[in-house]
Amino acid sequence: MHRRDLVHGGAGLSALALFSSAGVSPARAASPPPVGPAPGPFDQSTVRRLAQTMAKQPYHAPSTSLPGPIAHLNYDDFRGIRFRTDQALWHDQNLLFQVQFFPRGFLYEARVDMFEVADGKATVIPYSSDLFDYDNPKLKVAGDIGFSGLRILNPINHPNVFDEFCVFLGASYFRAVAKGQIYGLSARGLAIGTGTAKEEFARFSAFWMEKPQPGQTSLVVYALLDSQSVTGAFKFTMRPGSTTVFDVESALFPRSDIGQPGLATLTGMFYFDANNRNKVNDWRPAAHDSEGLSMWTGAGSQLWRPLNDPAALQFSAFGDTNPHGFGLMQRKRSFSDYQDLALQYEKRPSLWIEPIGDWGQGAVDLVEIPSPNEVNDNIVAFWRPKDKLAAKGEYSFTYRMHWGWDCPWPTKLGRVVDTRIGNSDDHPGLEIVLDFVGDDVKNVPADAKMHAQIGANAGKVSAVVVEPNPPLGGWRVMFTLEPGDAKLIELNAVLMNDQTPVSETWLYRWTP
Repeated sequence: MHRRDLVHGGAGLSALALFSSAGVSPARAASPPPVGPAPGPFDQSTVRRLAQTMAKQPYHAPSTSLPGPIAHLNYDDFRGIRFRTDQALWHDQNLLFQVQFFPRGFLYEARVDMFEVADGKATVIPYSSDLFDYDNPKLKVAGDIGFSGLRILNPINHPNVFDEFCVFLGASYFRAVAKGQIYGLSARGLAIGTGTAKEEFARFSAFWMEKPQPGQTSLVVYALLDSQSVTGAFKFTMRPGSTTVFDVESALFPRSDIGQPGLATLTGMFYFDANNRNKVNDWRPAAHDSEGLSMWTGAGSQLWRPLNDPAALQFSAFGDTNPHGFGLMQRKRSFSDYQDLALQYEKRPSLWIEPIGDWGQGAVDLVEIPSPNEVNDNIVAFWRPKDKLAAKGEYSFTYRMHWGWDCPWPTKLGRVVDTRIGNSDDHPGLEIVLDFVGDDVKNVPADAKMHAQIGANAGKVSAVVVEPNPPLGGWRVMFTLEPGDAKLIELNAVLMNDQTPVSETWLYRWTP
């Protein structure tokens, strides 16, 4: 299965590529759980109360048993079972949203309960095999098998044309796009032990879709989270548009201590760019869903960390208190940056997390995982609180997700638009080239005292050159790094005008 094939399979099926990397296959349940979602009265506290109650009960893994004909679906089988557009929730009701559902099977064997909320009451969205069209009629199986996920549509691109802008499928993964974009990176409700041998995949086990009013431009979706270690209640208020915004209200109820939680988790793919082509011989200039981690710290600093496909697993932690925001960003936005007609990486969304309220002390963690190709999700970023989430506790986190083309907040500081690394012909070691653009580095007076502050915790930095870059309307910083015997070097650089920083701070981890 190749990412290129998934893209050609259509927007809905392209959503499978990233979620499949989780490889989630929960154990079969010996008996049904004693507590779970049910139809009946519904208000904003219903899912929260349910999660609280479930947290006091033993965890029951979902059953993954399926009837014989669909017990071992492959990718093509699953792709050939398509939800009928005329059966979408709220179809032909003159509303701005419609919801379609995924069948069970392939990588998505666990049942996910679906409810519609209207007039203060939750009713079950019933499953029927007649809701789907089948390329292979033998895969149409009678019985209440249930759904595995959902996709949400809206006339985001053209009036009266409903396009998919969001999908929830697999564990607690979900993705969204802004107007004119295609799927790229994904998000997760919660990460636990990411990058370790004890990683745990919590899952959204039920959804409640609140029926919108005619003309209403936002949609509210509630989700119930469940795993061995935690239960949780999520409320998503979605507003699709030129930037698609999710307001997320979450409450977590740990069954056991969680020492490595990942809040507002982002998951993406970085294969190669001009900073690292060591493992590839490719005709394209770059291939990635995201090219860097951007952070605006609680102290007001703006940081940029280009991503990498390392030779060995890499963990980075950026300590902070009450961060203003962070995100995995795609800054290159021209076809010429990628030259890929099929995958159109220039149209992949950036995703910015805006914390709401007091998040306290913690760190933005970045996990970079070696990958042999561009199919795998190998980049994970999230907020990790300083203290563990303790068993029997209750933790609430609210944040806003901006799926769009760039950071939602303007800045005059120069921003790094390229990081290039290669062998130096003039000096021993590596030559590193950084290009900055932005208001503070544009039209700089001729008498400006432009220079770069560059730091390295190992190796030797030399041959620093700072000069205008007229084609970009910005500035270029070049320097040589001699690693010596170092196996890991943390680098930083900032462009200065005399004593004043005029750019964000570039951070980079070099490894052989």
